[in-house]
Amino acid sequence: MKKLPLILMTLLTFSSFAQETIELTHHDYDELKSNGLLDPSVKYRFTDNQMMQTVHYSGGTVKNDVCNCLVPLDSTFTLAMLPNDDGSSGSISLPFAFDFYGNQYDSVIINNNGNVSFLAPYYTFTPNAFPDSAYNMIAPFWGDVDTRGSYTIDSLGNYISTGDGGNVWYKVTPSALVVIWDHVGYFSNHVDLVSTFQLIISNGSDSLVPAGNNVSFCYGDMQWTTGDASMGVGGFGGYPATVGVNIGNGVDYFQVGQFDSTGVSFDGPYGATDEVDFLDGQEIYFNVAGAAASNTPPVVVSSAICDTIDVYTGDTLIKSLAEQFEFAVTAYAPEIGQGMSTTIICNAPSAFTYTLVNSSPEFEQYTCVFNANSLSPGVYAVEVTVQDFGIPAASSTTTQYFRVNYDAAMGVNEQSMKARIYPNPTQDKLHIETEGLVSYVLYDLSGKTILSGEISSGTLSLASCEAGTYLMHLTDETGNVLQMKVVKN
Repeated sequence: MKKLPLILMTLLTFSSFAQETIELTHHDYDELKSNGLLDPSVKYRFTDNQMMQTVHYSGGTVKNDVCNCLVPLDSTFTLAMLPNDDGSSGSISLPFAFDFYGNQYDSVIINNNGNVSFLAPYYTFTPNAFPDSAYNMIAPFWGDVDTRGSYTIDSLGNYISTGDGGNVWYKVTPSALVVIWDHVGYFSNHVDLVSTFQLIISNGSDSLVPAGNNVSFCYGDMQWTTGDASMGVGGFGGYPATVGVNIGNGVDYFQVGQFDSTGVSFDGPYGATDEVDFLDGQEIYFNVAGAAASNTPPVVVSSAICDTIDVYTGDTLIKSLAEQFEFAVTAYAPEIGQGMSTTIICNAPSAFTYTLVNSSPEFEQYTCVFNANSLSPGVYAVEVTVQDFGIPAASSTTTQYFRVNYDAAMGVNEQSMKARIYPNPTQDKLHIETEGLVSYVLYDLSGKTILSGEISSGTLSLASCEAGTYLMHLTDETGNVLQMKVVKN
């Protein structure tokens, strides 16, 4: 089946891209799209366009405020476009120069379908693999995003969207642009599965992107890959979603992967299609600036997304959970056929093991285990360095830190600060008694924040938490800290 580019002009795009206009209803447009009959030379205008005209930020969800790369969605963000299918924003001015393979851009267009572009809006809903000479884009997740949500038809036959298909937001700072596709659905009007992902482009010196890089992809919960008009069924199959960057000259590009199914399997950027849950919670960052982009350095992705992971040794309650942390490291050379070599070292060699579990010329995946048993308290580092075989060769290094804590005083009912937490273990609620206002953070054993806030002798509900072992940190107004395990049955 031929992949059809979709040139859909909405009132949100600039007039310089105007084309012949045909008026039709949303229903008729969806029928044409589903049957591959859209005309790329035509601008379609809806006669029953009764979308929500005002969309407000409604709170958002910060999944992990300690070690998640997602920038908290708040009132400083601007809606990129009203709920739509295949639309785009207008041109957004940047107060900095973004260097894209030596090309300097001071404006950007946000496309609903999971990408941004610099030369023209893109409405193509069926993605292609990279390299592709037709597109100049950065694509954290190029797929058929549909933010219209569910809809009803009124007595006059008008299409009325509920607007519950998520939204696309952006924020411009002096040195970066942040774009968040927040809980977005897929064509046609599906909201049974939604995905959250983020793009940051910068001037190369913004702290939101690790030093030496100017682009970051970040992922929340990714639940679908393919819209109905791209031969998808139930959000999967058909033409896969594409993740990567592509300037359109056939030379400067790289691909992270293509995704068409649920699950966590991943075999590199140019192997078989991959499973979208591999992206969950990941940050992928890289540099596409100037001469450095002539050979893009390898990309290193770790499932241990926290800057520092706490592990415990001593008289632990559950040794297998508290002392040992297992994580994955994935490394790949973005260019097709470019090999690489990987070195992984730890400054506590006896505490660290790793195993190569999957590889191809451009891709290696390792399972790593850090075990704090018998280590002295302190901070330890695992350093991953990947060098490719490009000309000139390029390399990337990432470091994962582990903070070893001795917890002889961390039994279920032991604490050193003037506070009482009970019952512990608990079924649903924790009663916290303190002598004043305290801040609390409940972590899981990978360091992910589950709950946080302030409390003064009150009850904390754990109804949203799965059964398991957690770490509770309490901090009073004078800076004293209580840390203890909490078990939910």
